[in-house]
Formats: sequence, C-alpha cells, structure tokens
Amino acid sequence: MRTSEPAGAWKYVRGFENLSLCDWPGRHCSILFLGGCNLRCPTCHNALLAWDMHALPGVDPARIKAYLRDRAGWLDGVTITGGEPTVTPYLAELLLEVRKCGLPVKLDTNGMRPDVVRELLELGLVDVFAVDVKGPYAAYPALTGHAVSEIAARANLERTFAMAVARPEAFYFRITRVPALSDGDIATAQGYLPPNFTLTIQNYVAPQTHLPSRRTSEHAQPDHEERRPVGNVVN
Repeated sequence: MRTSEPAGAWKYVRGFENLSLCDWPGRHCSILFLGGCNLRCPTCHNALLAWDMHALPGVDPARIKAYLRDRAGWLDGVTITGGEPTVTPYLAELLLEVRKCGLPVKLDTNGMRPDVVRELLELGLVDVFAVDVKGPYAAYPALTGHAVSEIAARANLERTFAMAVARPEAFYFRITRVPALSDGDIATAQGYLPPNFTLTIQNYVAPQTHLPSRRTSEHAQPDHEERRPVGNVVN
C-alpha cells in the first residue's frame, strides 16, 4: 500500500541524522534537516536542500517520531536545521511533536526572521537558537546572493541580538570564514554582538557537488558548515 504524503512541516523534512556528537555542543542529539531557504548564499554548502528540496527523498515521520520516543532516554536533544527552518510552514506543529518525545530542541537560523524566532521562544518550543551571522552588514547583499540588503540585515540581527540580551541562555552565534571575509570583517561582525557573547568562527568547506547516501566520519566535524550534508532517515 502506498504511503500517504507527509503533512504540514513534515513534508519539508528531507533528512534525519540518528546521532550527532558535535552538532549541539556538549550534547548527543539527532538532527532533522528541513528544505527551503530565504537566502541565496553563493557559498551555501547544501544548496540542493536549500533551493531544490524536491530533488531529495522525503522521510517517514512515523519512523522518526518512533525513533525519538524510543531513544529519548539517552538522547540529549534534537537539532532542527536546513536550509532555513524559520521559513517552514507549520514549523511550530513539528516542534511540538518533537517536544512530546520529551526532548529539548536547538534550532539553526540565519536570524533574518526575528518574528518567528520570538514566537518560538515565547511558546517554549525551542531551547537554544544557533544564529549564523554572515559578516558585516554592508557585505550581506554579496554574501546572501542579494537576498538581504544591508538595512534589512542590520534590523533583523539587532532584533535577534535584543532577544539574546533578554534570554542569554537561549542563543549563541556563529560565523563561517568564507573566502570573501577578511579577519577585519570577522572582527566587525564580532563587534555587533551584545556583551558577553562570542562569535564562534567556523571553517569554510566548498559547496558539495553531490549528496552522499549517508553521513560518514569525514562529515562528523564540530563546525556547522563542515557537517552540513543531509543525513539518512532512520535505519
């Protein structure tokens, strides 16, 4: 019998990693990969997931939820990543289902949709937001494929930073050292952060040209951009 199409946000899930020891610092977590993104970064490491998710196979939500329920006792959480999760319709419903498994949630975001971040934070659906700062505000048009202006980047990130000041335990910030960024650019971006926050610098890995069938040890890197290939569905 043919399996029905996943509903809501689940139809945007295009990958699942059973276990990561390095995606959420200090935690053993599973990873859900959501397709779609509001940016067009020329250095994107997972462009297929971000801009052409239908080229990737879907997942069986029931199998993922069963896996999370069965292993909630030894998992420390679930990371929701992309793409850009905040553009996913019905995201809150998916997060609530993960919550029902008794697991905390980390969500990766580019910070360009602060209203969504605020809503998820106020609803208690996300414990930690990992926010990727692309670089200096003036460089955002070039770094995002002209999807974000300098003015919009400043406005959106400043709202995100304000939330971090109010809830410092719920945010940390990262930057990827893409070829276009200098040490001075990174220092400028660090200067945007509120006091007592550090900008974690991640090494750049060139965009992948194919989708591996599953993540292997070579992808198990501690940096966000270095381990971006989509994982396989539950074995």
